[in-house]
Amino acid sequence: ARLDVAFAAGDLRRTPPLDAMLADLMVALEQNEGQKLGGKSAEAARFILRAISRELDNA
Repeated sequence: ARLDVAFAAGDLRRTPPLDAMLADLMVALEQNEGQKLGGKSAEAARFILRAISRELDNA
């Protein structure tokens, strides 16, 4: 939700790499209701978040 606000306010600009990373993150975070995030999904989420952080640092 905070990213949507930043995009709407013009504080962040959508780029193809950022959109792809956010889409990958949504897949990694997708869990059945009541299921905890763990294993490969958790590791994938951490990896993607680090990539997003680097992308934002380079912006």
